[in-house]
Amino acid sequence: MYHIKNFTDNDDIRILDQLGAFTVIEYMRDLSVSPSDAQMAYFCHQMNVRKRQVICNLSKSNVTVQAGAMQWMVGNVQATTGIKGVGDFFGKALRGKVTGESAIKPEYTGDGTLVLEPTYKHLILLDVADWNGSIVLDDGLFLACDSSLTHKTIMRSNLSSAVAGNEGLFNLGIQGNGVLCLESSVPKEELVEITLENDIVKIDGNMAIAWSGSLNFTVERSGKSLIGSAASGEGLVNVYRGTGKVLMAPVR
Repeated sequence: MYHIKNFTDNDDIRILDQLGAFTVIEYMRDLSVSPSDAQMAYFCHQMNVRKRQVICNLSKSNVTVQAGAMQWMVGNVQATTGIKGVGDFFGKALRGKVTGESAIKPEYTGDGTLVLEPTYKHLILLDVADWNGSIVLDDGLFLACDSSLTHKTIMRSNLSSAVAGNEGLFNLGIQGNGVLCLESSVPKEELVEITLENDIVKIDGNMAIAWSGSLNFTVERSGKSLIGSAASGEGLVNVYRGTGKVLMAPVR
């Protein structure tokens, strides 16, 4: 049995979001400042530059996190590698190599509390079931998820989408039913969610941070011809086609 005081009940901390086993908190002010950096801390507060953390309630679900993300844990908590054999290890190592993610993501089990490292980035909780059970992430977004979710390496449908689209050839795909936590440079309030039903969206640049695994991603000319594309001044655009959703950060 354990009790935690002066944490989420501190009047300087507010709860931003809760979903499944995850709770996102935000420190309203940085009180641990010296006179030399008080001015910077003040303007950071005014511009929404604040520390945020994820709290994981393991009694609700086992959790898989990005390597090195754990800050502290209390109660009945066990950390494992989540590796189920030699083949699983090589598969995860290969996926980490091509997607830029950590090869081994530790899995935490038990019924205690796990708290992740604070970050100035924005923490976004998504239910993968709302994405028809499959979501593809831009590089560096993954922070944590329910351990029941499956991690897959998603390859571009064609080479052009990797070379011309200023994207890598592979992305991390998350499949199943569960909650996913993203670490984004853009707050949830500025993200645009586009839902497609057998339709198409074209984006000039890599502003899409996540999209449904059911969508076909390619890179195409913005116009029907080379002259038309040159005249529009856009050239090549990222194209997401089919039925699903796209999460876009237009200000990043």
